[in-house]
Amino acid sequence: MQQDVQDLLAYVPSASALQGRVILVTGAAAGMGKAIATACAQYGATVVLLDKEMRRTEDTYDAIVNAGYPEPAIYPLDMQGATAKDYFDLTENIRAQLGRLDGLMLNAAWLGSFTPISHYDTELWSKMIMVNLHANFLLTHACLPLLQEAADPAIVFASHASKKAFYGAFGVAKAGMAAFCDILAAEHDDPAHFIRVNTVDTGPARTSMRTLNFPGENPNSVARPEALVAPYLYFLGADAGKRTGEHLVFARQPGDAHWVGEASAT
Repeated sequence: MQQDVQDLLAYVPSASALQGRVILVTGAAAGMGKAIATACAQYGATVVLLDKEMRRTEDTYDAIVNAGYPEPAIYPLDMQGATAKDYFDLTENIRAQLGRLDGLMLNAAWLGSFTPISHYDTELWSKMIMVNLHANFLLTHACLPLLQEAADPAIVFASHASKKAFYGAFGVAKAGMAAFCDILAAEHDDPAHFIRVNTVDTGPARTSMRTLNFPGENPNSVARPEALVAPYLYFLGADAGKRTGEHLVFARQPGDAHWVGEASAT
């Protein structure tokens, strides 16, 4: 049964909805990435935790293992400097060690500063386009052969409403990612090559990147990442069926928002 868009923040998968699936989550060390990775593991997935910050990625690993969920894998990678070969090696390692890839969660992002275009540092621009756009192409391109072997493959983009003044390279990259989603979805919307491709914008979350870039905001006024994971889980699992090419945008959630699926994790 197709879920109404407005209901997806309250979506709760069946206990084994992601059982046996392998899902790669970028930016898994903290924030939304950690919350999504942990929730995927909660519902049965083996999660590949990709990040450059090893100490915090190990914290995510420990949280998943200590909860009794399937043991995840850690893959250290700096998306700012990684090459096409690095991503190819990643997929070869996933194939060799885990044998499959069912989902790709493109969550990692970096907002260096709010700057008008006329004052933008060109080196900063290049780095931000690399992390927020080009690296996602390289990773996706490398993962496509593995995903196409899966019975129900999915790619989910964490998106942000960023076509605004002073968002600079971040805004351009996020607009590019939306176009990338449309292109991928159209190219894989047929029975022979189907991959479910969607973007999700759950509004602001209480993350370190948010706090850094909005220092005057009370962090407690922003929803915790754990309260916002449901739409990502929906599109990473079979309940989403053939829904593809969608760009879901949700209104800002209150600071005390709670996802009902969290109760089963406690």
